[in-house]
Amino acid sequence: MTRRPVIAVENDPFPRLLQAFLDAEEVPERTAAIADFVAHDIADYPAWLGRARERAQGLYPAEVRLASTQAELQAAFRDADAVVTESLRVGAEELGIARRLRVVHKYGTILRNIDVAACSERGIKVLRVRRRANIACAEYAMGLMLALAKKLNRSGSLITMEQLRAAGYAPRRFDARYTSNSNWARIGGLRTLHESTLGIIGLGEIGREVAIRGVAFGMRVVYYQRTRLPDAEERHYPVEYRPLDQLLVESDWVFPLLPSNAATRGIIDRVRLARMKRGACLVNVARAELVDRAALLEALASGHLGGLGLDTFYEEPGNSDDPLLKFDNAIITPRIAAQPRFNAFGDLAQVMAQLAEALR
Repeated sequence: MTRRPVIAVENDPFPRLLQAFLDAEEVPERTAAIADFVAHDIADYPAWLGRARERAQGLYPAEVRLASTQAELQAAFRDADAVVTESLRVGAEELGIARRLRVVHKYGTILRNIDVAACSERGIKVLRVRRRANIACAEYAMGLMLALAKKLNRSGSLITMEQLRAAGYAPRRFDARYTSNSNWARIGGLRTLHESTLGIIGLGEIGREVAIRGVAFGMRVVYYQRTRLPDAEERHYPVEYRPLDQLLVESDWVFPLLPSNAATRGIIDRVRLARMKRGACLVNVARAELVDRAALLEALASGHLGGLGLDTFYEEPGNSDDPLLKFDNAIITPRIAAQPRFNAFGDLAQVMAQLAEALR
């Protein structure tokens, strides 16, 4: 009997789905839950799964062992053929335990938690995936920024004099003998991204996707994180490092792109919001709790904060009487930046196919 591949997988919300995808045992409750999770984008989940397994011939069925901690990952290493990790470390200590390991797959592109040299010495392949879900988040963040800059949330579909006046504008045609009639609606305060400064707090997987798009718009991109990038990487994107408080002072647009944990919750507080230049905007597609809620309300109410784009709210679902909803310079959406769902599922299908190829 052929031995099934053993795969250690970090127990994170999306990578752990590999257990369901590769498990020979059908668990009806689990299958139903995943089908419901993707139904709005993937109508026939069993058919999708069949295609993903076909693409990864030889990998299914496999024994998938989930690891939530470094110790659990090390325990799974002993007879694992492959490891899929997002943030858990794969270093010399872990490799020293491994007896069968042939491939380490990063669920992402940044390999700082993987000792690539040690893997190479042992002939272990290191793979990665540029995640579609991260690209979608970056696109969405740029979309929020563009909508705020061009006031699309205020002026969209307002095309009559009556509509524009009701929205608080004073539309009037210009004298065509001497000028064009551009912006006859007389909507002021529109912004151009070109030559403005984008400040990214946390240049991780999504932060780097945002950076390359900001550069494409002709923006100057500055960033802050605890560990500064090597010079070559800064030139590659290209980005400039700034201490956090200096980033806030310089930036026209601030994107906090950090995980939510004890060190990052409320990192943008009253003091740091006050350091932002007056009229600068905040775009948050990471976690709402990175920004102190009361301070955010104050900054919007005072006019110091020029606009807010927020994709993840403080409660899910929110409340219709939430005071943040009253601001016409705020765009708040229900956690949809990474969508459609087949982005993440496409990432996982690619991981499966790459693992299958590496283990043949």
